[in-house]
Amino acid sequence: QVQLVESGGGLVQPGGSLRLSCAASGRIFSINAMGWYRQAPGKQRELVAFITSGGSTNYADSVKGRFTISRDNAKNMVYLQMNSLKPEDTAVYYCNTDARLYGSSWHSNYWGQGTQVTVSS
Repeated sequence: QVQLVESGGGLVQPGGSLRLSCAASGRIFSINAMGWYRQAPGKQRELVAFITSGGSTNYADSVKGRFTISRDNAKNMVYLQMNSLKPEDTAVYYCNTDARLYGSSWHSNYWGQGTQVTVSS
């Protein structure tokens, strides 16, 4: 199994910044894309951003220009720098990855437990 542990969430005022981190651990052989999703109350979970193993990135239109995703392949970590936060960014943010374990022939999808981000004055 792969464990994903998010950190960095919290309460921030509109216009503020937060940096989320996600650490992947386990008997990991390789990791493909790593990404961040979010789910607001009463809404479906949505993709925020993802980054491939080669560093290519993709963002939801709602966060382009404000959020930046990055990763450290050596540490199996992914980050989400969130700037100019808005109240509508309030949600639980989840880390997601496709990882292959030692002894396995394929990648499987894993989720973290989520971290709350609240943007409010």
